[in-house]
Amino acid sequence: EDGAQKIFILTDLDADKCITKTKERINAPDDIIVIIAVQQIEAWFFADSLLLSSIFKSRYFFEYPEEENNPREKLKEIFLEKTGRGVGESKPGHAKRIIKYGFSILNAAQHPNCHAAKYFVDALIKIK
Repeated sequence: EDGAQKIFILTDLDADKCITKTKERINAPDDIIVIIAVQQIEAWFFADSLLLSSIFKSRYFFEYPEEENNPREKLKEIFLEKTGRGVGESKPGHAKRIIKYGFSILNAAQHPNCHAAKYFVDALIKIK
Protein backbone atom coordinates (compact mmCIF):
# COMPACT_ATOMS: atom_id res chain seq x y z
CA GLU A 1 0.00 0.00 0.00
CA ASP A 2 1.34 3.43 -0.97
CA GLY A 3 1.07 6.49 1.23
CA ALA A 4 1.31 7.10 4.92
CA GLN A 5 0.01 4.53 7.34
CA LYS A 6 -0.06 7.00 10.22
CA ILE A 7 -0.09 10.77 10.38
CA PHE A 8 1.45 12.64 13.29
CA ILE A 9 1.30 16.23 14.36
CA LEU A 10 4.19 17.24 16.57
CA THR A 11 3.89 20.53 18.40
CA ASP A 12 4.77 22.09 21.70
CA LEU A 13 2.63 23.98 24.18
CA ASP A 14 3.59 27.41 22.82
CA ALA A 15 1.64 29.89 24.95
CA ASP A 16 -0.92 27.30 26.09
CA LYS A 17 -0.94 26.39 29.77
CA CYS A 18 -1.80 22.72 29.34
CA ILE A 19 -1.84 19.84 26.87
CA THR A 20 -5.65 19.82 26.72
CA LYS A 21 -5.71 23.45 25.51
CA THR A 22 -3.12 22.66 22.85
CA LYS A 23 -5.11 19.65 21.61
CA GLU A 24 -8.23 21.84 21.45
CA ARG A 25 -6.29 24.48 19.49
CA ILE A 26 -5.06 21.90 16.98
CA ASN A 27 -8.44 20.17 16.69
CA ALA A 28 -7.05 17.21 14.72
CA PRO A 29 -9.27 14.41 13.39
CA ASP A 30 -9.31 11.23 15.49
CA ASP A 31 -7.15 9.27 13.03
CA ILE A 32 -4.23 11.72 13.40
CA ILE A 33 -1.84 11.16 16.29
CA VAL A 34 -1.05 14.42 18.10
CA ILE A 35 2.14 14.54 20.13
CA ILE A 36 2.65 17.56 22.34
CA ALA A 37 6.05 18.32 23.78
CA VAL A 38 5.97 20.16 27.07
CA GLN A 39 9.41 21.61 26.33
CA GLN A 40 9.84 23.92 23.37
CA ILE A 41 10.78 21.77 20.40
CA GLU A 42 13.49 24.27 19.41
CA ALA A 43 15.47 23.02 22.43
CA TRP A 44 15.84 19.75 20.53
CA PHE A 45 17.77 21.60 17.82
CA PHE A 46 20.46 22.42 20.41
CA ALA A 47 20.67 18.73 21.27
CA ASP A 48 21.79 17.74 17.76
CA SER A 49 25.46 18.46 18.42
CA LEU A 50 26.57 16.75 15.20
CA LEU A 51 24.43 19.08 13.10
CA LEU A 52 25.48 22.25 14.90
CA SER A 53 29.16 21.24 14.82
CA SER A 54 28.85 20.71 11.08
CA ILE A 55 27.12 24.05 10.49
CA PHE A 56 29.50 25.99 12.76
CA LYS A 57 32.55 24.13 11.40
CA SER A 58 33.84 23.44 14.90
CA ARG A 59 32.85 21.16 17.77
CA TYR A 60 29.69 22.50 19.38
CA PHE A 61 27.88 21.14 22.41
CA PHE A 62 25.01 22.89 24.20
CA GLU A 63 25.08 21.46 27.71
CA TYR A 64 21.46 21.85 28.86
CA PRO A 65 19.11 22.38 25.89
CA GLU A 66 15.93 21.79 27.90
CA GLU A 67 16.84 24.46 30.45
CA GLU A 68 17.04 27.25 27.89
CA ASN A 69 14.06 29.58 28.51
CA ASN A 70 13.76 30.81 24.94
CA PRO A 71 15.60 28.31 22.73
CA ARG A 72 14.36 29.83 19.48
CA GLU A 73 15.80 33.26 20.30
CA LYS A 74 18.99 31.75 21.69
CA LEU A 75 19.47 29.66 18.55
CA LYS A 76 18.97 32.75 16.37
CA GLU A 77 21.57 34.57 18.45
CA ILE A 78 24.11 31.74 18.23
CA PHE A 79 23.58 31.27 14.49
CA LEU A 80 24.13 34.98 13.91
CA GLU A 81 27.29 34.91 16.03
CA LYS A 82 28.74 31.72 14.48
CA THR A 83 27.64 32.07 10.84
CA GLY A 84 26.73 35.70 10.33
CA ARG A 85 23.19 34.59 9.39
CA GLY A 86 20.01 34.01 11.33
CA VAL A 87 17.67 31.04 11.04
CA GLY A 88 14.43 32.76 10.07
CA GLU A 89 11.92 34.90 11.89
CA SER A 90 8.82 32.71 11.83
CA LYS A 91 8.63 29.56 13.92
CA PRO A 92 7.82 27.34 10.88
CA GLY A 93 10.55 29.01 8.81
CA HIS A 94 13.03 28.51 11.61
CA ALA A 95 12.20 24.79 11.88
CA LYS A 96 12.25 24.34 8.10
CA ARG A 97 15.73 25.82 7.88
CA ILE A 98 17.12 23.60 10.67
CA ILE A 99 15.55 20.53 9.06
CA LYS A 100 17.02 21.56 5.69
CA TYR A 101 20.46 21.66 7.34
CA GLY A 102 19.92 18.01 8.37
CA PHE A 103 18.48 18.03 11.88
CA SER A 104 18.17 14.50 13.28
CA ILE A 105 15.82 13.71 16.14
CA LEU A 106 17.89 10.54 16.65
CA ASN A 107 21.00 12.64 17.28
CA ALA A 108 19.05 14.91 19.63
CA ALA A 109 17.72 11.87 21.51
CA GLN A 110 21.31 10.78 22.22
CA HIS A 111 22.13 14.05 23.97
CA PRO A 112 22.59 13.33 27.71
CA ASN A 113 20.46 16.33 28.75
CA CYS A 114 17.61 16.23 26.25
CA HIS A 115 15.26 13.73 27.82
CA ALA A 116 12.19 14.96 25.93
CA ALA A 117 13.74 14.10 22.56
CA LYS A 118 14.64 10.63 23.81
CA TYR A 119 11.13 10.16 25.20
CA PHE A 120 9.66 11.22 21.85
CA VAL A 121 11.80 8.74 19.88
CA ASP A 122 11.03 5.94 22.33
CA ALA A 123 7.29 6.73 22.08
CA LEU A 124 7.42 6.63 18.27
CA ILE A 125 9.14 3.26 18.32
CA LYS A 126 6.32 1.85 20.47
CA ILE A 127 3.52 3.06 18.16
CA LYS A 128 2.26 0.29 15.90
